[in-house]
Amino acid sequence: MRQSISASRLVGLVEGFHREPAYLGLATAIQVLIGDGRLAQGVKLPSERDFSELLGMSRTTVGAAYVRLRDDGFAAARHGSGTFTALPEHIDRALDRALLPGGRLSSAPVDGAVIDLNCAATSAAAGVATAYAKAASEISGYLGGHGYFPGGLPALQLAVAQSFEARGLPTSPEQIIVTPGALSAVAIVAHALVTRGDRVLIENPVYPNAANVLRRVGARFVEAPVVAHDDRGWDTESLADLITHERPRLAYLVPEFQNPTGHLMSDTQRATLARALAAVGATAVIDEAHQALQLDGDPTPAPFASYATSAITVGSASKSVWGGLRVGWIRAPLDVVPQLISARLALDLGVPVFEQLVTTHVLADFDRIVRGQRDRLRFQRDALADAITAELPDWSFRLPRGGLCLWCELPRPVATDVAAAAERFGVIVAPGPVFATSGGLNRFVRIPWTRPSDELASAVTKLAEAWRATVRSTATNRGEPARSAGGDSVDHRVMVA
Repeated sequence: MRQSISASRLVGLVEGFHREPAYLGLATAIQVLIGDGRLAQGVKLPSERDFSELLGMSRTTVGAAYVRLRDDGFAAARHGSGTFTALPEHIDRALDRALLPGGRLSSAPVDGAVIDLNCAATSAAAGVATAYAKAASEISGYLGGHGYFPGGLPALQLAVAQSFEARGLPTSPEQIIVTPGALSAVAIVAHALVTRGDRVLIENPVYPNAANVLRRVGARFVEAPVVAHDDRGWDTESLADLITHERPRLAYLVPEFQNPTGHLMSDTQRATLARALAAVGATAVIDEAHQALQLDGDPTPAPFASYATSAITVGSASKSVWGGLRVGWIRAPLDVVPQLISARLALDLGVPVFEQLVTTHVLADFDRIVRGQRDRLRFQRDALADAITAELPDWSFRLPRGGLCLWCELPRPVATDVAAAAERFGVIVAPGPVFATSGGLNRFVRIPWTRPSDELASAVTKLAEAWRATVRSTATNRGEPARSAGGDSVDHRVMVA
């Protein structure tokens, strides 16, 4: 069904726009709505006549604003149908640049170099090459069989089960299903347990690929806000009330170094949410992709499944070891495993044997491998934080104890513009609307610390240039004097959760 927005609703959204000149201020206000997700792509704008009457402006002014939107790529005219919202090609790309081969851009950056800070994955940890060599020496022993292991290679199932046991969560190998990464694990769970129209509790902001998986199976989202600069992250008492009222079928949660905010859910919070979900019969789907990335040495809370026996936990080696090792897993109650296996057979027939052998060897030496990885990531995290503090003092963030990313708040809601400008300087970053379940978050930018420290320093220098360019451009479009890049009312904050 084609979406549209009424003239009265749009008047309310653009209220207070700059009116000198009026057409440009109106166009800029609508661009902001489109850029931060409050107006989705493909929404039919009201007719010039209806909109101008409610605005109390001439139809010529509204028509000129619509022309400006089309010229800038924020709208498209469809013959006989009207004007529809759009995103300029360069901004659409800036919203999600993960996995773009070679970091290819629409136009060459000013100095020819590209730093991709969109994909939050690190290079391989020391020890991974050894695991590949060991797997290569063993693969011949499997070549005489069919090579299909829908539940997983038994040796890997045992290794994953033992990793949960080591964290105090009793687990049998039969509870483990090996998957091609954590995202694939989420997809399997969604296809098995979610029926079109089911309510699913989901964090906002959230890992966008997981949200897309749940959308595709027809989930109706119940948003669970994760507050960027509140040390608690989740207001679990309010969430418990929300769960009681909405009675979701499933809850997708990232309690360990939540993507993108970096929050770590406490034991008390886990227990509170587990009780609330159990009371309404909801299944918790816990994404532990970042669980091993505790960078500051503090003990992590008990696994969420320690508080919720019905919880389904997904994890992978990709974030903690190497993004190219596309192996993950599901830990589920035994009575749910057959249903999950049946759902996975509709999606794939299993993970390649060679990669499973590699992961088995990685897990056998996991403590040593991940210790070195943590040391490297800790150094890079601190280097990134120092660079932003020095070069972007008007941006605020809290310093997570682990994970892979800083979630930076800008003084103005122009993150999509900053991402587009950063591309021209050769840096690819993901603005906040990428992580929003229903629009907004255009004050935020996610910056991973997964590149070497010298690259991070260079990237922040370029981001600072992009920020200044965006501020100048915004001031010009609004007819304002170009003030300092941040505004005096926002303090820089570095907080440790």
